[in-house]
Amino acid sequence: MQLPPDSVFVPKVLRLGRDRSIGLGPTARLMGILNVTPDSFSDGGQHSDASAAVDAALAMIGEGADIIDIGGESTRPGADPVSALEEQRRVMPVIEALGERDDVLISVDTWRADTARIALAAGAHLINDVWGLQRDPEMARIVADAGAAVAIMHTGRERERLPDLVEDQLRWFAASLEIARKAGISDDRILLDPGFGFAKDADDNLELMARFAELHILGLPLLAGTSRKRFIGGLTGREAAGRDVGTVATSVALRLAGAAMFRVHNVGFNKDGLAVADAMVQSSREKEPGHG
Repeated sequence: MQLPPDSVFVPKVLRLGRDRSIGLGPTARLMGILNVTPDSFSDGGQHSDASAAVDAALAMIGEGADIIDIGGESTRPGADPVSALEEQRRVMPVIEALGERDDVLISVDTWRADTARIALAAGAHLINDVWGLQRDPEMARIVADAGAAVAIMHTGRERERLPDLVEDQLRWFAASLEIARKAGISDDRILLDPGFGFAKDADDNLELMARFAELHILGLPLLAGTSRKRFIGGLTGREAAGRDVGTVATSVALRLAGAAMFRVHNVGFNKDGLAVADAMVQSSREKEPGHG
């Protein structure tokens, strides 16, 4: 397993919309998952009521989430697509309620530029695009015009992939970053997500974990989204709701490989595991010749 460059853990800032920011580097950051859908693989139907969703978001903030990721369309394999209007009907009441608060940072899990535009106007700070700015041609411009941040995810769905897993990641991100930069999105507003589980089988996901540090060649902070994924169930024999301990194991491994932020369902478990990983990183850095 390749080790990440030491520069990955140096303090830096992810600039968000509305003149907000999140510090990255020495401390792992947490993105709490809030699906307001009836059919998400792990928590579908739990937060379909806006009031319950807001309460869940505030609970995750209390447990240590740095930002809440709100999604109105399930991205699990085989999920039924929804219209833009239905997606907006689900997410906007929650975004509007949380957008009135100063203590909550909001990410919106959407690939639709129209949903992103409305969400950013209502108080969102970051757009989490599972199609990496490559599906809706207006998305990058909407993000840039709002001065927001974007999480650009890799996917293998609906396209031919290169035989080498990391080479395919690099080709995909090269295309996405060209779109982002041409639109005027600066690098300090970008996270890259290698897309665990998106057209990747169990072997692919394990290889991606093992080779994760190779992605630092792109020079941008990495977001890891393994939470409760099917490959963890395959390894542990547990159904989705019982995969939090397995998720923490992947979070710790990926933190040691240099991931900056973690998109998770169970914030408390992952916060504890990542605190241990951060302490290991700090101890290792302090023992390096010339550190400090």
